[in-house]
Amino acid sequence: MLQPFTCTLNPARIIFGPGKLAEVANEIVGQHCRKALILSTPFQQQDAEKLSEALGYVSAGVFAEAAMHTPVDLTEKALAAFEASGADCVLSLGGGSTIGLGKAIAYRNDCPQIVVATTYAGSEVTPILGQTENGVKTTVRDASILPEVVIYDPELTLGLPVGMSVTSGMNAMAHAVEGIYAQDRNPIASMMAVDGVRALRDALPAIVKDPKNRVARGEALYGAWLCGTVLGSVGMALHHKLCHTLGGSFDLPHADTHTIMLPHTAAYNAEAAGEAMKPLADLFGGDIGGGLWDFAKSLGAPMALKDLGTTEADMDRAAEIAVKNPYWNPRPVEKDAIRALLQRAWEGARPQS
Repeated sequence: MLQPFTCTLNPARIIFGPGKLAEVANEIVGQHCRKALILSTPFQQQDAEKLSEALGYVSAGVFAEAAMHTPVDLTEKALAAFEASGADCVLSLGGGSTIGLGKAIAYRNDCPQIVVATTYAGSEVTPILGQTENGVKTTVRDASILPEVVIYDPELTLGLPVGMSVTSGMNAMAHAVEGIYAQDRNPIASMMAVDGVRALRDALPAIVKDPKNRVARGEALYGAWLCGTVLGSVGMALHHKLCHTLGGSFDLPHADTHTIMLPHTAAYNAEAAGEAMKPLADLFGGDIGGGLWDFAKSLGAPMALKDLGTTEADMDRAAEIAVKNPYWNPRPVEKDAIRALLQRAWEGARPQS
């Protein structure tokens, strides 16, 4: 018998398929906008400028300074550029850093957002903004943060380096793993979570073997969309709290941190949320924490927080921060247990349930 539930499905226009980048101009007009400020990281600036040139008069120029964890001072700089450019919408070309900047702008001025996703971040389909100020990362959930249009063109991911593909895909998986045991979980989000993780489980090894595999690239984008939609539909728990703590307080790379932490946080909740997590555990041989760790290792993913430049003393501080104002979690968030979890993640040891 189904338990009572409430399900909120976020409205978004999803355009999926090879060559769909060509529809960007029509989507800008479809949002009743005249000019889009194109956002990117410095790494993707050349691609953003190429897109700006292709859009012609529909482009208001390029702002190519997006950065991890969406620093508030950078958002203020981008807002000034938006106003000076005469833009009336933003076009985010890239992954989580660029999408986060677009969200931060829209949260402040309510402009429409169009996203061209080039990684598997999944944040493009969530109404959640994570931003950092004074070394502290906080999250905001608001309807104005959700992008109106998302374009998924697998052709744009063919050049995504294998390492980034792996960590981006593992980051997407984390959304679904956490969503399946969320306090406000529902059957629709859970179905999306299982199929999203299944798609990424199948696609990532194929991408590692052949980065130009168009079928695998499309499957990975499909999985990322589903996993991101799960994150946008239900609440977050321990995994995201720890990753926000590590990312915001120690400036660790977002996707790498999620990749390292996911097997450990899944193992932490494996017993308390066993029934909800069983469909995902079955995808990894019945042991969700150990199975995810083995999977990540087989892909050559980063496995240890110490390799990201942290110290054991940092883990003491992280544990203290994580237990303050904790997110809801199926298993109690206790400092000693969290510190032990962080130690294993720091060392790169296989997780324990």
